[in-house]
Amino acid sequence: MKAWAAEQLAEKAGAQLIREATHGGDMDGMARGPRGICIDTRRLAPGDLFVGLVGSREDGGVRAREALEKGAWGVLVTAQHAKTVAEGTAEGAVLAHVDPLAGLQALARAWRGELVRAGAKVVAITGSTGKTSTKDILAALLRAQVATASSPENLNTEIGLPLAILAAPEGTEALVLEMAMRGQGQIAELTEIADPDVGVIVNVGPAHLELLGSLANIAAAKAELIAGMRPGCTIVLPVGEPLLAPHVRADLHTVTFGAGGDVSLLREGSDGHDLICHDGEEIDLQPSFGQAHNLRNLLAAVAVVRTLGYTPSGRLDVDFSAMRGQRISLGGGVLLIDDCYNANPMSVRAALEDLAARLLRTAEEVTGRAKSTARVQMHVTGTNHPLDPDVERELTRIAREAVANAVRHGDAENIVLRLEFEGSMFGMEIRDDGRGFAGTPPDGTTGHFGLTGMRERASAIGATLTVESNPGTGTAVRLALGLGAASAAETEKQT
Repeated sequence: MKAWAAEQLAEKAGAQLIREATHGGDMDGMARGPRGICIDTRRLAPGDLFVGLVGSREDGGVRAREALEKGAWGVLVTAQHAKTVAEGTAEGAVLAHVDPLAGLQALARAWRGELVRAGAKVVAITGSTGKTSTKDILAALLRAQVATASSPENLNTEIGLPLAILAAPEGTEALVLEMAMRGQGQIAELTEIADPDVGVIVNVGPAHLELLGSLANIAAAKAELIAGMRPGCTIVLPVGEPLLAPHVRADLHTVTFGAGGDVSLLREGSDGHDLICHDGEEIDLQPSFGQAHNLRNLLAAVAVVRTLGYTPSGRLDVDFSAMRGQRISLGGGVLLIDDCYNANPMSVRAALEDLAARLLRTAEEVTGRAKSTARVQMHVTGTNHPLDPDVERELTRIAREAVANAVRHGDAENIVLRLEFEGSMFGMEIRDDGRGFAGTPPDGTTGHFGLTGMRERASAIGATLTVESNPGTGTAVRLALGLGAASAAETEKQT
């Protein structure tokens, strides 16, 4: 951000300047502005402006004196804390605002405006899953063309997005921002702050259903990005997404990505070259990744780059954010796919598809034939209440397709797929025991999950559930999918 002088900064934040900056050795005729913005005194660097946000557990304004003693350029806090700290001996500017968060957001708008007037373009990305990876891919593509800044870490909320904007250095030519959503009205708020030239909705899926209730409501919340954009701007959308169709605007330029879209994948090369088509032009890229879901994210990113007037080519190395489909080799041939960061059914499905594809490729390389011997486990932990019907439908679809794919790839004898929802009346483990696929509740009992409910869930994935009692081993629940000697075509029908 620009080092605005104290009076300028107060004006742009809509704050009252209580005391000028008083760092005597850091003055050149007038008070210099802050070098950065910080909301956490544990991360404060000398020269930062500390913004004391009012939270549900603590008012950050109580840390104002501590911030100044650690070398902060100044503090932006509520009037009560501003008066107290201004009467103290710690040096630094003191600004008062009725709502420090609103002041932080106003500063972000002001800095975004200065960057744009200097020629920068702003891109905003949202979606149910994959938005962080798409941001990482897009930033890597743009850095090869122009000076690019992007949202660091998970700075994608009403607090994080302003911090991401203010972290963009002077001279930024492309600013890539990520937008998170936990309820209605939040994307609208972020869109108003970012005022993007290009918007991207990566996808719409069952994330935050507990807050929004349905996929249609999730789509409407994501589409607040479309509603908030200026006429003449560009929105990038997945091709053929019916949930977004009602929200498309005629006064925006719409670019679609995916099979049959404006930007599509012509060929996924085994040699690492992926051929992408846009407006009849072929774009040859060599990405450092090959997961199917990230190739879809790549198409969205290419759509943005082309909209901004650039054509990417050649090698593309992306340093993805941690815990979002991150691959970690544990040695001994074991690969861990870490998708722990706020995962949802869509991201779990993508991780399973990636794992299945990788295992199949590995088996073909080792044996020379299309057969893999894999042991796949999926664990999901729920909460102590019934699952939303949309969540259950998505999860049973994952179970059905995972088992069907395993059989299709010749792997029926070695797959374990486990869905576990602790205390939510839902749980099954599917495994081969030599006679078919048996299902057993994760805790080894049946009463906790309810046999009636399990029969309903088995029926939902085309299976038959039976109960076998044995005095020596207890009660076993068999989930018969009839996959023993079934062909791939029959498997699809049965599952």
